[in-house]
Amino acid sequence: MENEDRARTTSDRRIALLIDADNVPHGKIAAILAELSKYGTANIRRAYGDWASANLRSWKDKLHNFAIRPIQQFSYSAGKNATDIALVIDAMELLYTQRLDAFCLASSDADFTPLVMQLKANGHDVYGFGERKTPTPFVNACTTFLYLDSLDDAEQPTTPVAPDEEPKTKARSATRSKAPAEKLADKRTGKSLSQDTTLMTILRGAVEATAQDDGWAAMSSAGSAAKRQAPIDPRNYGVKNFPALFAATGLFDIVKMKGGQSYVADKRNKDRLPKPNR
Repeated sequence: MENEDRARTTSDRRIALLIDADNVPHGKIAAILAELSKYGTANIRRAYGDWASANLRSWKDKLHNFAIRPIQQFSYSAGKNATDIALVIDAMELLYTQRLDAFCLASSDADFTPLVMQLKANGHDVYGFGERKTPTPFVNACTTFLYLDSLDDAEQPTTPVAPDEEPKTKARSATRSKAPAEKLADKRTGKSLSQDTTLMTILRGAVEATAQDDGWAAMSSAGSAAKRQAPIDPRNYGVKNFPALFAATGLFDIVKMKGGQSYVADKRNKDRLPKPNR
């Protein structure tokens, strides 16, 4: 019953999806909508740009296929992005005229940072999507931010694999799966995850905040605590989930109990028990 209530609550959440078409590739729209479905329903879908521009010609089919309303914005002055202003005006109008639970901004432009902060100050979650070039202030302002290259492309065609090539593909996959965790790197900096001081501060703080007297924290609680500190999504670091992210740093011990619950502890904590006392 609890799971049904949670699912119904999620499906009832209304999200406004506002897309800066100049800064988001049209091929990622299906993946963005799929990701948003985890948080609610994108009842309002708008994409902003100068639709007479040749640069946005490839967007036409996507607008129809995904019921996205194009908002025309002419470039009145050279070098000035009128699209951003139109998006901000609409966001503020929606904030005060619609009963929304959250906003989603798809853009790589840091100019939207004040807008995100204002929306959050009014009690709304803001989900962000953008490219790796997205400036840190915009990323950190969002409730959750996901880099577009971390999304599975739902529209990417599958290339058939010839029978004689299949063993090689499997061999390569096996090699990758056996790669040492510490060799995983942050795609933005190329540094190993353990060298990312900001990430380590957040993860260690999450474990410390949720650890019990035995020094071990429930993995689910630690992951939630990390997300409350910053818009962390493990996929941005090349892994699927928080257990994999903690493991990839090489700086935490992880134990899975018989009931299936996982626990995590900071290796620096010498006062913890060898195993969770559960």
